[in-house]
This record gives sequence, C-alpha cells and structure tokens, in this order.
Amino acid sequence: MSKKAGRSTGVDIDVDEAWADLLSPGRRALLAGSGVAAGLAALGAAAPARAAQATTANAAAGPAARSSSGLPASQTTALQTPPPDGRSPWGYDTIHEATPAPDSVRPNEQTLPTQPRAYTDIKSYHAHVYFDEDSYKKAVQLRQWVADRFDVELGNWNQGPRGPHVTPSFYFGFVPEQLPVIVPWLQLNSLGLTILLHPNTDDPRADHLYYTLWVNRAQPVNAYGMRTPTDADGKPLIEVIYPNTRPHVAIET
Repeated sequence: MSKKAGRSTGVDIDVDEAWADLLSPGRRALLAGSGVAAGLAALGAAAPARAAQATTANAAAGPAARSSSGLPASQTTALQTPPPDGRSPWGYDTIHEATPAPDSVRPNEQTLPTQPRAYTDIKSYHAHVYFDEDSYKKAVQLRQWVADRFDVELGNWNQGPRGPHVTPSFYFGFVPEQLPVIVPWLQLNSLGLTILLHPNTDDPRADHLYYTLWVNRAQPVNAYGMRTPTDADGKPLIEVIYPNTRPHVAIET
C-alpha cells in the first residue's frame, strides 16, 4: 500500500514504520539480503532516519496532534473528562454525615423475639421456578412434570419480571402436608433451574426474604416493598391455595 493510500484509509505509514524500526530496526536490512553485518549496521542508521522522518511529519501535523514519541497525542494522552457545570445536589459535606443505625428491614423483629413462631402459622407454600432464554425448555419440561404428578395450584407463565420476582418464572402452590415429598422431588428434578420455595404466612415480605428455601442457587428477590394485605377489619389476609391440576402420573419412589 502506498503512503498516499494509507493516509486515505486513516493509516499513518510513518508511524507504523517508526514502530517497526523501534521494535526491530535491522529487520528490513536483513530481509533485503544485505547480510548480518549490514543488518547490524542498519541498527544504528535506520532508527535515526526514521526519527527524522517522524519529526518532519510531526512538524507538518502541528504540535497539538503529535506527542514527543512521534505517535498521535490521542494514543499517548489519558482521557480527561472535563468537570461538569453546576453543583452536586447532595452538597459538599456528605463525608461528615454520621453513620446512623438503619431501621430493621426484617419484619416483626425490630427487637429480638422472646418466643419462636408456631410452624402452624404456615398455611401453604409457593415454589417459584426461574428461567431465561437459554433454559426455558427445561422450565417447560419441569412444569409439565409437576402438573402430571402433583395436586397443586399452577400459575401462568411470567415471561418477564412480576411482583418481587426479577426474572421470568412460573409458580405452583401446595399445602404444607406435601412439603416432605415436593421438596426432595424438586431437589432431584430441578434440571439445574433456580427454585425459590417460601411459606405463606401473615407476613409476605418475610415469607419472600427470610423464611425461604432455595433449590440450587439463590438470586435477588425484590420484596422489601411488599406490604401485608388486610381485610375490611384490618386482619392480615393469608394466601389460600386452590389446586387446579389433574395429576395422573405416579410419583417416582
């Protein structure tokens, strides 16, 4: 490629050749067949010649365009973002703020409980099966297996975030008496999918954040803003399970 053609395509031939001489000054002399001695002599002569050419090119390009190395300044100068106009909305004394103790984010435990909760506070369970565009076929198979084998309440497909769940998912609900069978069955048949199991009590936020079981890995659950639904008298409403599947396959034992 000629120098003219090189410049028309944005390639700086002088810079490329200066780099080549810097890395291997005698390479061209050796390849030209001038022998080792001539190649060694080129080590002392070629680099100054190239340096002179680069200096001439730098002068033509202007001081702002080239650095002392002969390379464009854009290749040797760190990027510097100019400071923005205006003032920070946070002010300029945030570093001096005291570190407050945050309010407890664990519901109903602003103080240490004196008694354990009764396990009968759990009225049902949900299993949320998470998937994505790479694993949805596994979710399809697992969903069918569940519907064929268990008397559960099967929800619809969530193809995006829904409620506190930040990825696509489907859910099925079941009663506490099924827990000893469904949990080990899911452990062995999860197909590698992430599954959240949580109880349903009078505290949905705690159900999703603190009373959980996970099959495989855990993932974020955006449940901090959940509030407990109440009836007209202000009493907490606890979700009820209404099975809607028709199981016809015996569970593997």
